[in-house]
Amino acid sequence: MSVAEDMNTIAQEDRLRADLYNFLGLLLSGPPDELVLSQTAGLSGDDTKLGQAITQLANVAQVSQPKTVTREFNALFIGLGRGELLPFASYYLTGFLNEKPLAVLRGDMAANGIARAANVYEPEDNIASLMEMMGGLIVGRFAGGPADLATQKAFFNKHIGPWAGHFFSDLEAAKNSVLYASVGAVGREFMEIEREAFRMIAE
Repeated sequence: MSVAEDMNTIAQEDRLRADLYNFLGLLLSGPPDELVLSQTAGLSGDDTKLGQAITQLANVAQVSQPKTVTREFNALFIGLGRGELLPFASYYLTGFLNEKPLAVLRGDMAANGIARAANVYEPEDNIASLMEMMGGLIVGRFAGGPADLATQKAFFNKHIGPWAGHFFSDLEAAKNSVLYASVGAVGREFMEIEREAFRMIAE
């Protein structure tokens, strides 16, 4: 079965989940260009907390310029030596980079047919990569087709749930965050929804 055929079997709700994971991964992998900012500015949310966070992100994107957002991204994640935040699971869970959480993730990546892209040099446990991995699992971008809910839950609970909410809260409150404060709010609300949804799934 092709990916296109798989997509026809995926519920609309799951496609939207995957889209949001991929969108967060895109914004966190590098500063958005003019096209991505324009697309972000065109988003609209509903009256839920997540919807309100998306609307706020769109409003900020409307008045943001690529050069300004690039400076913001660099201050947050690159900096001189290091940025304001270190968006890696190992750091959040152990206080150090390249620790056991990264090794465990690499094992689970192999088990799920996920390989690091050739042009990616950061450790695989960075938040952008994990968002993209989760989105890919949902829609079947990797070997084996779309992951069932049990597999999604296991991956989320092991590699994302224990720290991503904390990271997004830190991003929301970071002194250098402007556009990314709204990205943090969207991520924080989305992680809480996912955590609760997976909690309700029987083991």
